[in-house]
Amino acid sequence: MREDKRQRLEEVARLYYERDLTQAKIARQLGVSRPFVSRLLAEAKAAGIVEITIHSQVPASQALRAALQTAFRLQDAALVADGEDGATNQALGLAALELIERAGGGRLGLGWGHVIGSLVADLEQRPPVVSAVTDVTPLVGNGGVPIRHYHSNENTRIVAQQLQARAHYLHAPSLAETAHDLDLVVQTEHYQSVKAEWERLDVALVNIGTYPSTPDFASVARYGNLLTVRRAVGRLIAYYFNQQGEIIHSDQDYAIQVPLAILAKVPRIIGIASANVSPEALLGALRTGCLTDLVAREGVVAAALDRAT
Repeated sequence: MREDKRQRLEEVARLYYERDLTQAKIARQLGVSRPFVSRLLAEAKAAGIVEITIHSQVPASQALRAALQTAFRLQDAALVADGEDGATNQALGLAALELIERAGGGRLGLGWGHVIGSLVADLEQRPPVVSAVTDVTPLVGNGGVPIRHYHSNENTRIVAQQLQARAHYLHAPSLAETAHDLDLVVQTEHYQSVKAEWERLDVALVNIGTYPSTPDFASVARYGNLLTVRRAVGRLIAYYFNQQGEIIHSDQDYAIQVPLAILAKVPRIIGIASANVSPEALLGALRTGCLTDLVAREGVVAAALDRAT
């Protein structure tokens, strides 16, 4: 392969897997078509420039997985090898889809965040498939930020389309400005219909993120200094928790998301930890008792287990 050709393939691969740009954005940046970018990415894989590997069945991984399930009484877990963040997040997304299928699919509640956004972007580039998922519903309102990973309804639309399932939308922001605004949303017939979908969920895919992070979703307005005082380490959907697994509540929190009491009744709640999540955040998430299953990279799981002992 010519050196200039190889450099071109490596450039496109880095933009897609390391910088997490969509194929459409790469196409605009390079002045080419999106299908041409897709072909370049396929060539990069064929040439060995890009390798995506899920190591969930090697002996060391099996032992780590068994220790994780025993320590936190998880029903199932999928671990992927440590690697560059972009490729690892893609592998985590694929592993999450496989775990959802193993859990039986059915009615899926979808969280948000970087790693779930990576899953959605990857799904969008693949042909639609017949899956065990029948319905997809967002677990939180649309984030008012210019980051695709937090556009809950759009993510729901794409996942439902690619898995050939029905989409249900939550036409509300992720955060109301006042308690009165929140009450108005909750009382609407639309919200009540979404709530009914939440109450029928078979499986939920929820993001695990590190605190503090960007975006922070008006954490100061919602919590004042409470997150600092209570030593928050991470976030599930838009709920914050500390390393002891305590969910931090505030009277000023007007987030529009699935209530914890409803989430707790979902038979399978799969936590997916992005490649850069901290061990403290993962440990706190596991200690909340909200999760029945986990998708994470091996290194952070091992570090979290070390901190748990």
